[in-house]
Amino acid sequence: MNATKAPGTQRIGVFGGAFDPPHNAHIALAQAALAQFRLDRLYVIPTGQAWHKARALSAPAHRLAMTRLAFEDMQHVVVDDREIQRAGPTFTIDTLQALQAENPQAQIYLFIGADQFAAFRQWHRWQDILEIAIICIADRTQSVLTQTQFDAYAGSNYRFSRLELPLMPVSATQIRQLMASGEATAGAIAQLVPEPVARYISLKQLYRSH
Repeated sequence: MNATKAPGTQRIGVFGGAFDPPHNAHIALAQAALAQFRLDRLYVIPTGQAWHKARALSAPAHRLAMTRLAFEDMQHVVVDDREIQRAGPTFTIDTLQALQAENPQAQIYLFIGADQFAAFRQWHRWQDILEIAIICIADRTQSVLTQTQFDAYAGSNYRFSRLELPLMPVSATQIRQLMASGEATAGAIAQLVPEPVARYISLKQLYRSH
């Protein structure tokens, strides 16, 4: 669906993630979000100390630098480092409340993946998140979003929407594994991530096995 924009209402998108590394599916999601929901700004926010990640993330400075490189030429995108600068675990609700305070007249859209939506009730203060933002669910691998998942929120005033995306079965895990294997060519990596990110990964020798 294409969103109808009310006159005078700002639309603010929030797209968070580890971005370890940022890849072409992230770019496609941002482009689709801007177009489908007619966003005035899309905040792309690398996570700091992620409470839900079992593995250790790459250094925040590297993830932030790569994210800035990935989105540097995209209009209406702001790469925001507030979660990286925040001490302690990173919670989405804290970021949304801060953005709401900074943009009190704006409608906020939170973009999450289908896998994140399936586990959404495990998020810290998930009910408060739903009070602040419209949840936009991106399904880039065409996994099935079942009606049962939405039925769990029946009877509430919570708002959900789907973000329409092309099929792009690329993941950060795939890229890290490819790099760690030692078999990755510059051409192969360049097919998965924006060119400036590929150069950065090579320069900093990220994701190599030691």
